Parts: sequence; structure tokens; C-alpha cells
Amino acid sequence: MKHFPLILSISLAIPFSGVAQNDVTKLDPVVVTSVRSQDPLIVSTDAKAPVQPVPAHDGADVLKNIPGFSVIRKGGTDGDPVLRGMAGSRLSILVEGETVLGGCFMRMDPPTAYIFPEAYDRITIIKGPQSVRYGPISSAGLVRFERDFVRRDDTGATMFSTVTAGSFGRLDGALDLRGGNSSFQGRIAATYSEMGDYSDGDDQTVHSSYQRWSTNASLAWTPNDDIFIEITGAVSDGEAAYADRMMDGALFDRNNIGLRMRRSNISDLVQEIEFQAYANAVDHVMDNYSLRTFRPTMMMPGKTVSNPDRLTTGARLALSLMPVEKLRLDTGIDYQGNRHRVRATMNQDTMPYENKARVEDVSFDQIGAFAEAAYTINDHTRFYAGARIDQWTAQDKRAAISLGMMGGSSANPTANLKRESTLPGAFARVEHDISKGSTVYLGVGHTQRFPDYWELVSSESTTSPSAFHTAPEKTTQVDLGWLYRNDALELTASVFASGINDFILIQNSFPKSSIMMGGMMSTRMATVARNIDAKTIGGEFGLGYRFTEAFRIDASLSTVRGDNTRDDRPLAQMPPLEGRIGFTYTRSSWSVGALWHGVVAQDRVAINQGNIVGQDIGPSPAYDTVSLNASWAPTSYLRFSIGIDNLFDRTYAAHISRAGAAVAGFTQTTRVNEPGRFSWIKFDYRF
Repeated sequence: MKHFPLILSISLAIPFSGVAQNDVTKLDPVVVTSVRSQDPLIVSTDAKAPVQPVPAHDGADVLKNIPGFSVIRKGGTDGDPVLRGMAGSRLSILVEGETVLGGCFMRMDPPTAYIFPEAYDRITIIKGPQSVRYGPISSAGLVRFERDFVRRDDTGATMFSTVTAGSFGRLDGALDLRGGNSSFQGRIAATYSEMGDYSDGDDQTVHSSYQRWSTNASLAWTPNDDIFIEITGAVSDGEAAYADRMMDGALFDRNNIGLRMRRSNISDLVQEIEFQAYANAVDHVMDNYSLRTFRPTMMMPGKTVSNPDRLTTGARLALSLMPVEKLRLDTGIDYQGNRHRVRATMNQDTMPYENKARVEDVSFDQIGAFAEAAYTINDHTRFYAGARIDQWTAQDKRAAISLGMMGGSSANPTANLKRESTLPGAFARVEHDISKGSTVYLGVGHTQRFPDYWELVSSESTTSPSAFHTAPEKTTQVDLGWLYRNDALELTASVFASGINDFILIQNSFPKSSIMMGGMMSTRMATVARNIDAKTIGGEFGLGYRFTEAFRIDASLSTVRGDNTRDDRPLAQMPPLEGRIGFTYTRSSWSVGALWHGVVAQDRVAINQGNIVGQDIGPSPAYDTVSLNASWAPTSYLRFSIGIDNLFDRTYAAHISRAGAAVAGFTQTTRVNEPGRFSWIKFDYRF
């Protein structure tokens, strides 16, 4: 029954008779190749639109067409998103306001691994530390995967279904069905995706197969236009092969339950009150035999399994106030807590992991208060500002610390230690319309980030086997930009500069002394977290020009430069200069398009340094690719799209992609290479 969501979506992707279709959004016959800001520092895109290059069906790859984003590739799916050179918890990922945290010690399952984009309606990005309403401020920005809700005024149903097939055995399906009346609305969304091992441009097979599925359901009660109460739930699972490590993901189980309540138009002062609570349980299994040929090694002589899990809970209470006519004030409190546990075995045959008890290693709790104001100064000028304060508590529950596969273990010097931090954050931004369609803006933000699980637990410090004393990271950033739009031309320009005190750097191959059997001293290489000072500067630039009603060109450019000012060397894991040029010719029911994507060489590296996801492994060469697409919408509710990605079958890898590992039966590469030529067809239907 593993193909049930796909079979269901195919069976329903046919015209239904007798269903009203007057109020359904029409399908646009255009394949998305780039996304630009429509508002200062805010980008929004349709999560269900066909995209080129075709992304993996996860929450990271779908972001790559947005200027400023990159992805750290590990295999066929579950990459880590990077915005303006920042990854991990420097970039917040929210699913309808909820936090989902993975369990893997080595980031096999980042939050985006549990996100299935076509189950959502909209993806919204806020770049930089420019909002305080959505939990602790992240220095890089915020990504929100959201579903739209509109109260019905009649009884009826709507549906969106899609099927995608492509090279390397790629097969995706999604169904989003919703219906009800003015008082009750229900929704169910199911997705399925699978792909075999892909080949790069040299026809070398990459260990990268995956299979993923999800089901989301919700039931809302709306007795009138001002009351909204919704219960939500989700389950998902999958498996994925990884080309960058010695183990694969055999289980990505997520279970979710949530509650949302909203009351609007309470009084002239109180515009809205909103409450949300949720729980996300993630159970992850990684091993060295389920998805690859088992070969005993010195580090893993037996069938090895690690089974971490994490329970993340959260709540939020917010008020929207209108103290005066031109001032809106959003204020509230929020909470998030998570508990991480793990169990493992070095020999699944004789000591199955299922028979072992789970052991909690660390817990986190955060409670915060925020206030954010939007003030209209006059018809041309707007001012936004906000502040929040967060109280963090973390407890180290590890009795011992592993010193690597061959390093044995050490007593934990921070066992049972509880640390607390009170961390403030704030921002201010002014926007001014200098003429019709032309807006300039200036924003300043400051945030203090508590170290995450991977920085505190997955690494050592330079002087101790525990990194639990790592200091919070403090970022101050300035954003400056311009947006221009008329009937034919769209221009966007955004530049930023940040200063980061106590930047948390992850460094591999750090020499540390150890005592061998017999009392002899030796040197081992460790992965450590250490605080440095850093600065970054960069920007994103976009252009869209319509030569005629049918012919359009889109172009974008993004760049970032980082410096480790403590060590006087480049800041690691900085993506190189990247550009895109797309051409689209559109008629009423069809379109054709082409996309050129180019990346320059990167030689500003800091080998063995980086972040919780990856470290620099050396310089990388320039590359470019060309992709083609076409789309036909014979009716307003039916769309066919086809395309070829990497038309000339180039062999290349992104600079920040992970190093290739030695996997039995596969050729090891310097970095995990991107797929070679990829052909695809996509079918969408909605009523």
C-alpha cells in the first residue's frame, strides 16, 4: 500500500461532473524559474506551481530558485537550505507556525526533511532579522510553509492533484482535497515521491535513491466570519540513501497534532486574538545495511544502527491591536521545548536496537515575549519596529561523551549541567515610496542566538570533550534595498552587511591529545565548536522585463562574502556568485521557456571549517547549465508541463555540497555531484 497516495491522486486527477468551478484559482501555463521580492525583504511563492529545475520533494530544494538560497547536497533529498551563506538554526523553518526539529546527530534529517511542499499553498520568506513575531529571531531569515484558509459561504469541495514523472525513476504524486460548508471545513493532503539513484554528467551513479510519503488532515469550525478553530494532524515517513556518509536513513517517521484558534473583530482596539499549540514527534533510524551493500569496516565492523528521536512542543498566544488609526501592534508570548533521546547498536544481529532503552541526552526550553509595530507615517512612508526577549534553558543529561568511532568515550564534565540565558532581539525598518511603483527601504536588526543541539552536543570544545559552554551568537545586520515596478519592467536590489560576535564555528580535524591504553599520550582529530568574530556582506539583484505581451526575460544575481575576523581568513561555507537568466514566451494557454544558471569559481575557503551541516573541503570550479521547459493548459483547470534540466549533461557540484563518501559499488567523488540530464513531465488538475 506504499503507493496509495500516488494512486489516489492519479485516480482523482480527472474532470468531475457536477462540481461548481466558478471560484477556483485558475492554473497558470508558466513554469517558475525564478522568484523575486514583491515587498521589501519578503518573498512569496506558490508551493504548488511547476518549478525548474525540478526540486526534490522536500522543503530545501524547493527554495533554490529564490535569489540568496543555496542547498547543501548530501544525496537525492534532504539537503540543508542556506540563505546568504547561513545554515542550520540561523535560518528558521516553520510549518504553519510550528517548529519541526530532526534527530540525527549529523543532520541527516534537517527540518526540511519533514516538509512536503505540494501539501502547502504558499512559501513566504523574510530575509534578515526583520520580524519578532515568529519565535526567536534568526540572523539569516525565516521560511514559512503555509496553507491558505478561506471560509466557505456554501457547501462544496475543491481539489488539486498533480503527478510528476522523470528520469532516474522519479515519480511524484500529490492530492489536496478540501470541502465543507460555512460552519465546518475539512482538508486532507497526501503526497508521495520516489526516485532511484541518479547519474551525474559523467554517467557515474550517485548513491541517492529515496522514497517519501506524507498525509495531512485538518478540521475547522467557523460559526461566523470572526471565529476560527482548527485541529490538525500529520503523519509522514520515508527512506533515503546518502552519498556523503557511512550510513543511510531507513526511517523518517513524523507524527503531529496541532490546535489553532482565532477570534477577530473583538473591538476597535483589539483586532484579533490568536492561540496555537502543537506537538511534533520525530523518530529517525539510520544504518549501514538497509539501503547499501553491507561491508564491514574498521569503524563499523557490524551492522550498525542509530535511532534518535525528538519531541518538540510549542505554543503561542498573540494579540493584534489598533491603538490609533495608522498603528498596528502585534504582541504576545511563545514557547518551544524539545527533548532529544537516542539508542544505538554496533551489532544489529546480536544486539537489536529495538531491544534497547532510549536515553535522553539533552533538553531545551524557550519562552519569549514580543511586540511588533507597523505605523503608516503618511501615504508614502511606513515604519516597522519590534523587540522580543527570550529565556532559554538547556540541560546536558549525558553521563559520558563519545570521542568518535575509534576514540572511545570520556566522562562528561558538564553532566546534568543546566544553563540559562536571557537573550534580547530587535529590529527597525523604514519604507518610502519615492514615486509610483518605486520603493526604497532601510532596515537594522539585532539578534542573539542560543546554541542549538548540534553545536552543543554534536561537537567538542577546544579545551573539553563537551561544548555545552559555547556562548550565544550575536548578530547585527543592516539591510538596504530598492524595488521598482511598472507595466513592463521589474527591478529589485537588496544589499546587506552583518557583524557577528561569538559566531559559532564548527571545525573538523582539530588536534587534541588523548591517553591511550598503557598511559601513553597520543593525538586525535576532533570536531569542535568555537566562538569567533565574523562579518558578511552581500546582496541579491533581480530584473524582469516584458518585451511584448508574450515575451519576457527574468534575471537574478546573488552574492555573499564572509570573513572570519578572529582567525583573519575567509568565513567557511560561503556560496560563490550565482546568476540566472530565464526567457519565457507565453500565449493564452501555453508557454515555452529556457533557463541559464551560472556559478563562478570559489577560492575563498577555510578547509575543515564550517557549520553544523558541512565544512569547506577546498576550492571549487565554475559551472553553468541550461534547462528548457514547456507548459500547456488546455482548460483553466488542467495543465501539462514538460522540461529538460541540465540539457548539456554537465558534471558539476555546488561549492557547499558535502564531500563524497566511499560507498560500496559507487565511485567516490570530491563533492556529491548534481544530477546529469534530467527529463520530466508534470500533470496538474484542480477543480
